[in-house]
Amino acid sequence: MIKQTQSDAQLEEKGWATARTLAEALPYIQIYDREIVTIKYGGHAMGDEAVAKLFASDIVLLKLLGIHPVVVHGGGPQISAMLNRAGVKSTFIDGLRVTDEATMEIAEMVLSGAVNKEIANWITQAGREADVRGVGLSGKDAGLLLVDKATRTKKDPDSMIEQVVDLGYVGEPKVVDDKLIRTLIGDAEHDYVPVIAPIGVSEDGHTYNINADTVAGAVAGKLNAKRMLLLTDIAGVLDGDKDLIRQMTVSEARQLIEDGVAVGGMIPKLETAIEAINAGVEAVVILDGRRPHAMLVELFTEHGAGTLITRD
Repeated sequence: MIKQTQSDAQLEEKGWATARTLAEALPYIQIYDREIVTIKYGGHAMGDEAVAKLFASDIVLLKLLGIHPVVVHGGGPQISAMLNRAGVKSTFIDGLRVTDEATMEIAEMVLSGAVNKEIANWITQAGREADVRGVGLSGKDAGLLLVDKATRTKKDPDSMIEQVVDLGYVGEPKVVDDKLIRTLIGDAEHDYVPVIAPIGVSEDGHTYNINADTVAGAVAGKLNAKRMLLLTDIAGVLDGDKDLIRQMTVSEARQLIEDGVAVGGMIPKLETAIEAINAGVEAVVILDGRRPHAMLVELFTEHGAGTLITRD
């Protein structure tokens, strides 16, 4: 005769709690079944290996639940660390890194090399039992990202005159060729997860660094993604009182930028969300990628996580 101990009872109760959670997630799992979810993975969360491996496991879970995740990653902190080691100073304008030739060489090495392959490998390792495989790509592979040189203007604080700012080798996506991505996610025999580094090529063959948020938005729009998740190192979009905004429309996002409430790196995030929704993405969520299982909370629970941005 085997009797149940107090420890056994506690474990059993945890099992029932897990079962309830799975049952409650069923309606949301059905909503996203066979839908594309584009995930921008970035911020300082990428530097924490334990959190990064949890992210990879969650990506595998999404794939096994019938979702087609497409990952676009950044690598700003990693680039900055390598630039510091090389003695190259970085400057930023409205959250975008000014990229000269030396910076571009290091950015490509970090993004398309170390960071891209590490994320792809973590996904492959997390999914090895079910044969889910991360595939590392950059915009230079198969003509994935054709870019134009980015142009920006900035208002002079004294004269209030708009001035053109040269960001160097910083590009804007002009054409997203999604054939390779769709081939990978649509493979009937294998579960591939594309992992894309934000590097692209201009028509004259020059390599450009691209803001990862912008790439994620362009890719999500081209794929008509059900959701785009912008995982970063903040809780979401904050209002003037620094409180989290749970939900907002495109018009309200524009107003935050115009009123100066959104500053720095939040500006391109909101611009990306607006452009992605206008391109056909159903909704965009800006959420904290440092929190374990943030994607699962957003997609499969009633309350979600971060800031949900929808069309008007």
